[in-house]
Amino acid sequence: MTKEDLTSCYERIKPYIHNTPILTSKLINTLVGAELYFKCENFQRAGAYKIRGATNAILQLSKTQLQNGVVTHSSGNFAQALALAAKSLNIKAYIVMPSNSPSVKKNAVLEYGGEVVECEPTLEARQDAANQIANTTGATFIHPSNNLDVILGQGTSGLELLKEHPSLDYIFCPIGGGGLIAGTALAATHFSNHCKVVGGEPMEADDAYRSLISGKIETNRTTNTIADGLRTHLGSHNFPIIKAYVKQIIRVSETEIIEAMQLIWERMKIIIEPSSAVAFAAILKEKETFKNQKIGVIISGGNVDIHNLPF
Repeated sequence: MTKEDLTSCYERIKPYIHNTPILTSKLINTLVGAELYFKCENFQRAGAYKIRGATNAILQLSKTQLQNGVVTHSSGNFAQALALAAKSLNIKAYIVMPSNSPSVKKNAVLEYGGEVVECEPTLEARQDAANQIANTTGATFIHPSNNLDVILGQGTSGLELLKEHPSLDYIFCPIGGGGLIAGTALAATHFSNHCKVVGGEPMEADDAYRSLISGKIETNRTTNTIADGLRTHLGSHNFPIIKAYVKQIIRVSETEIIEAMQLIWERMKIIIEPSSAVAFAAILKEKETFKNQKIGVIISGGNVDIHNLPF
């Protein structure tokens, strides 16, 4: 996908999204020994970056497709994003959600007008339920991360970050389904001369780390991580982009994720969800490697159940 594809996507979705703030913290910079720039997608519409890709995917549909609505499966953030994007564009959205999705995310989907269908918390059950809805209603299935229009949309967060800070050495992203990091890698490739993209991933769901090593898509052996948004695996559209353009993936423990999340809550006074903390946790873990560098960090979302905090 070209620089023009990414630019066109950004112009297309700009009326429907926020250009989110970029925050810094002197204390965190001192702690890490580097200059960090936090791209705060927790302040995005629906509380996460995913409204970008959801909006772009819907805007690319035909009139007939729009009449029949859209369907997806998601543990929460893409569910909310697609429901809100569909509401903004006045179409129907069917959202398949695993039964163990945080209640705050289910409630948000309902508030945005999405029709929630619960399923067993497995990828197979999610896809089966979505397929059944698509067959019954004629709704167009939009994958949360393995869809080229979604990937382009997610890349606009990195595009905004690089437009404001073009001299970044690295951008760190959390990695789950792979849409955000693939889009960010495209943005770094097309809008920077030297910026490298690094992924942060939970050890308890480290399929992307293993995929980058093996050269083929691996699946998760376990999804026992607090980072509920990162329990999915890579897809056929985003993995080739990741393989070509992502420098490395750093795995972090559950304790490291929680400590990173708590540090941002306490020191930056912003609400981020565990999945967002994974990228920052990766920097903390390898801070000697990235000393004195200028680093962008995509805070992917802030949809967290405040009645079920890990600290």
